[in-house]
Amino acid sequence: MIKYNEKNRLFKLSTADMTYAIKIAPGNYVAHVYFGKEIPDEDLTWLLRLDENPFTPETNARDKAVYMDTLPFEYPCLGTGDFREHAFSVLDKDGMSTVDLRYKSHIIYNGKPKLKGLPATFADENKAQTLEITCVDEYCGIEVVLIYSVIENYSSVIRSVRIKNNSTNPVNITRAMSMALQLDSDKYDMHTFYGSWARERHLERSKLHHGKQSIDSLRGESSHQHNPFFMLVSHTADEKQGEAYGFSLVYSGNFFAQAEVTQHSKTGVTMGINYVDFNWLLEEGEEFQTPEVVMVYSSSGIGNMSRTYHDLYRNHLIRSKFKNTRRPVLINNWEATYFDFNYEKLLNIARDASELGIEMLVMDDGWFGHRDSDNSSLGDWFVYEKKLSPGLPQLVSEVNKLGLKFGIWFEPEMISPDSELYKKHPEWAIQVKGRPLTLCREQYVLDYSQKEVRDYIYEMLRKILTSANIEYVKWDMNRQLTEAGSCFLRADRQREIWHRYVLGVYEMMERFTTDFPDILLENCSGGGARFDPGMLYYSPQIWCSDDTDAIERLKIQYGTSMCYPPSAIGAHVSDCPNHSCGRITPFETRGHVAMSGTFGYELDTTRISENDRQMIKEQIKQYKKYCHLIINGDQYRLGNVFSDISYDAWLFISKDKTQALLTYVQVLAKANERSKRIKLDGLNPDWYYKNDVNDLVLSGSALMNGGFNFENLWGDFKSKQVYFTRVEK
Repeated sequence: MIKYNEKNRLFKLSTADMTYAIKIAPGNYVAHVYFGKEIPDEDLTWLLRLDENPFTPETNARDKAVYMDTLPFEYPCLGTGDFREHAFSVLDKDGMSTVDLRYKSHIIYNGKPKLKGLPATFADENKAQTLEITCVDEYCGIEVVLIYSVIENYSSVIRSVRIKNNSTNPVNITRAMSMALQLDSDKYDMHTFYGSWARERHLERSKLHHGKQSIDSLRGESSHQHNPFFMLVSHTADEKQGEAYGFSLVYSGNFFAQAEVTQHSKTGVTMGINYVDFNWLLEEGEEFQTPEVVMVYSSSGIGNMSRTYHDLYRNHLIRSKFKNTRRPVLINNWEATYFDFNYEKLLNIARDASELGIEMLVMDDGWFGHRDSDNSSLGDWFVYEKKLSPGLPQLVSEVNKLGLKFGIWFEPEMISPDSELYKKHPEWAIQVKGRPLTLCREQYVLDYSQKEVRDYIYEMLRKILTSANIEYVKWDMNRQLTEAGSCFLRADRQREIWHRYVLGVYEMMERFTTDFPDILLENCSGGGARFDPGMLYYSPQIWCSDDTDAIERLKIQYGTSMCYPPSAIGAHVSDCPNHSCGRITPFETRGHVAMSGTFGYELDTTRISENDRQMIKEQIKQYKKYCHLIINGDQYRLGNVFSDISYDAWLFISKDKTQALLTYVQVLAKANERSKRIKLDGLNPDWYYKNDVNDLVLSGSALMNGGFNFENLWGDFKSKQVYFTRVEK
């Protein structure tokens, strides 16, 4: 998969139908050669155009700056003549920022390394190979190792960087991107995924222009506003055809991603930790590891790129024992009760849910401290006896007797001013000494850069989790970071707080998943503010959005599916009018949309109609029948509500292509409209398929090229599901 041609000083990374090539160029600079559809040739060095102007340093030293400003560096640095976006910069002992990295050595080995303190993709030793290229700056003593991994059968290159200070003087890292590359064209559209709370991951497609186009987060989390994922695609690319490059950062904090069209109409890409307000002091012998970027290439459309990410993350990022299994159908009491609940009210919901076939009760916010609203008690992770008398163990036991599992909500990263913990340790909140703290939801953020703080909170969580048979945890995080400082860090390390905070969160989650491997963990951050690969490393599912409206979710789940597997998308059926937008949608449609994720309920079953209650029973039966397609199958997006708001459609197909589930949502009805014809995708064209609506048997070719007819459904927001099975004819 990885070969080195010593004569041409060329590295070639090949897997599936993709080639990635790197050359040690004149001057011992590491240059990018090619990233795209497989090229079998041994020698690709001609792609660098080294025989054209500008001259190389050996042949025209007087114009070296021109060479530096045109060579497609694999890891461009600041200060030596490359005026494009740089990936790496430092301040040395003299306060100088220039870095000049040159190739020193390399190693190629089987397997893929773990990254210290960071989530990362993984693979068996015989299924992956890794290239490490060591570069050095002789003047400031910095060593930079460029790490490239490929995994068998995936058109993907996984990149990160390890930095070491080999000098006797401290060095400040001011920028350390995880990757950079230069594509040999500017003919791309950039797909980004913007949003806000309750409106996450909305697709925006824009044509690249000369200059810089970027997305980022400075909120301490990957954020509702921009996801740490973007695509570059050819102008004519769609789901089925055209080139697509995906860039996904395995990180949950501040990030930066950019595409830059240069003066020579090439496209430079950089991605990594946001350099704004970032500084990392590297003492003698110390190392700094960047998070990794998973780059995926597709020569056959955006859909193929998405399915590569889905399989790669399901098989080589998510570690949970639950990742390939159906999760319990749960009911969460949040939208049913908010803070207004007690022991008996929860038991009544559980009794009713049990009769309907629901399998788990999740007790959400409000069970701890003295919390009757969001104005208190975060950090006081002990049971609120006034609400839960005769106690949590008794409640869990009674719920278990009803045949239901029990889950619980935490927000471990936060602290309320009105809490016993804050009164005892106000210095444990992230803050700038001497400045007033900014409140958000009447809460502050705990300083997870400090082990003492993490240990204290973890011990409280551990006591709760070992006190009763708790089988699910929802880990929430509802606030961005402000006044980012620590009472414990030295002045010359204060700007490390952003990254140290994220490392602290990861350390807490690593402890949790190690100590409680049998507890299903669902991440949440005010809904989807940390829907990122870093979180998937610790939990097999993430609450996709606090907006549970089925029609709003079409866009949210469409954008999410571009990179993330549907099996990771937390999706529930909720009450109407919807709590986020007031829309009223049919109960059936709410079920069909939620079935494209983990599936559960977010309502009070004791207060809904008998017809809806009976529909819950039927929906659960259907989900159990089809969930293997959603968890382990391939997804094909057949509609696009961003370009056509009248409908949406998607298809899940088993890996062996013998079964398929088609979902169609008529968003807006039209007068005098005939049936909607949806062309399927991904089936075997030579096989025959029978559907469960009218028993019609059609070839895969007919379904994909001709299409399947949906009658005009009467009214807005209506939906239909069709199940296909292979038959002999």
